[in-house]
Amino acid sequence: MEIGIDSFASALYGNKNELTPVTAMEQLLQRIEFADASGLDVFGIGEHHKKEFLDSATAVILSAAAARTKTIKLASAVTVLSAADPVRVYQSFATLDLISKGRAEIVVGRGSSIEAYPLFGFSLNDYDALFREKLDLLLKIRDNEFVSWLGKFRPALDNLPVYPRALQEKLPVWLGVGGTPESFARAGALGLPLMVAVIGGETHRFRPLIDLYREAGKEAGFSPDELKVGLHSPGYVGNTTEQAITEYYPGYAEMWTKLGRERGWPAVTKTQFDSLIAPRGVLVVGRTEQVAEKILRHSEALGGISRFTFQMDNAGLTHTQLMNAIELIGAKVMPLIKASK
Repeated sequence: MEIGIDSFASALYGNKNELTPVTAMEQLLQRIEFADASGLDVFGIGEHHKKEFLDSATAVILSAAAARTKTIKLASAVTVLSAADPVRVYQSFATLDLISKGRAEIVVGRGSSIEAYPLFGFSLNDYDALFREKLDLLLKIRDNEFVSWLGKFRPALDNLPVYPRALQEKLPVWLGVGGTPESFARAGALGLPLMVAVIGGETHRFRPLIDLYREAGKEAGFSPDELKVGLHSPGYVGNTTEQAITEYYPGYAEMWTKLGRERGWPAVTKTQFDSLIAPRGVLVVGRTEQVAEKILRHSEALGGISRFTFQMDNAGLTHTQLMNAIELIGAKVMPLIKASK
């Protein structure tokens, strides 16, 4: 199982102190560099177009990280493909693949944050149609140097080449999903690896959807080895369980309460948080042994996963705390997971 971190390039962390964008970006790059040195497998950068996040140009951040790292895979988490041009998405990540010498990956999705749609002139009424069409084009570009294609939302391509080409023969494209059954079935039918974002409730409830993904993939003729499943989850690792909770909860509660006001959810309570860090809850927060056990439990509940990524840096944690968590993941959590084979 690969272990990694996903970041939204938060500029609002560290005991509620707002960092300058320059400092926040430099600290993020330091964390990616340290994750590489600590042996983590993958680091993902999201895409948002909000003041509190600096990740609107994902491939630019990852390219800067590529120049400072050696082995870690560098991925989007996720690219909001519906509001992007697939030609430019491919070109950006193919360039990243060349800079990183074959370590680039794309995780595409429709986006749970919708600010990209009006910003780039797209209608939410076309939410799914945009994604279906643009995913089709992205995969055609990925698999063919010369592309002929006709769609509704973008000018046609008539046997036109797309350059540069990625170093990897088949640039990895994962499909990022939430809880929509059609998305799971789509990923399976296309034989794409699946990245499941579980941010609330209990992880095992996603098993029927993952079974749907695997069944759709089997019916489409793909082998089980091709149908990889990754799990993205909020989490944090501390030296002790008490330390992890004390450091993580305040920022987590503040962030999700704020998001709840925007989306009509109730405020976060400590009781709810405690249920989420319980053995079956989604939050992977605690000491190293506890975290490793929970990741393995989640994997078993979902029928086996190939990748697990922590979302840590949007919970008010300082750079020092995040660096400590990365060190614990590389030095202690990952060896425990690998020893379980």
